[in-house]
Amino acid sequence: MSALRRRDNVPELAVRRRLHARGLRYRVTWPVPGQRRRTIDIAFTRARVAVYIDGCFWHGCPLHGTMPRSNTAWWEAKLSANRARDASVTSQLEELGWTVMRFWEHESPDAVAERIYAVVCAPAM
Repeated sequence: MSALRRRDNVPELAVRRRLHARGLRYRVTWPVPGQRRRTIDIAFTRARVAVYIDGCFWHGCPLHGTMPRSNTAWWEAKLSANRARDASVTSQLEELGWTVMRFWEHESPDAVAERIYAVVCAPAM
């Protein structure tokens, strides 16, 4: 498990390539304000948009999330703590005026980039 990448993984890179090709510039692993150890996968700091590409296993995807058969109690606690942390970070960022967008790793990078582009480039109201 330690060999898994926290950043620059395949789904994240695919989305970042498409965003960059559309002319968007962003920050990678940007720190969450007020949280020392939490980061935003892709941050548009001027537009205050935080994008997360969540792994199906680690964040409990309803379609692809699985539960290991060994040490099940520990894994249930670990994965539910991950989901609770995600909710906490999302609510904290929203309180600070950020728009939080969460996507699953299995979603199409083209569709994800399109939705992000629409939010980041939306005219201010």
